[in-house]
Amino acid sequence: MSSEVPAPPDTAPPPALDPAIAARLKRNADGLVAAIAQQYDTGEVLMLGWMDDEALRRTLTTGRCTYFSRSRQEYWAKGDTSGHVQLVKSVALDCDGDTVLVRVDQVGAACHTGDRTCFDAGRLPLGER
Repeated sequence: MSSEVPAPPDTAPPPALDPAIAARLKRNADGLVAAIAQQYDTGEVLMLGWMDDEALRRTLTTGRCTYFSRSRQEYWAKGDTSGHVQLVKSVALDCDGDTVLVRVDQVGAACHTGDRTCFDAGRLPLGER
């Protein structure tokens, strides 16, 4: 019988978002910034989600868009359940630091309804000019 004590599981905290990036973010009262997903090669606006520091860190380090669900209060990587992933091509902050633009290669539908974008059915009529 061995008298060796097993090593404790790795309990190191996950790496944090780069402090230089975190300092540029202007978060809302819930600690979130808007994140716009745009098809990288056509410019098509696909969807809007929300990110906190951890979601942005995951997006930058994994190459897949990760959002924070306000309704479920949890992280979700786009496509984990649907297979409709967003492969990150570039990430940029707007001039105010309160919006992230993620240029992606969208595989499948971006909208939870199955539409290509979340903006397919929402055109509003314009008034007389």
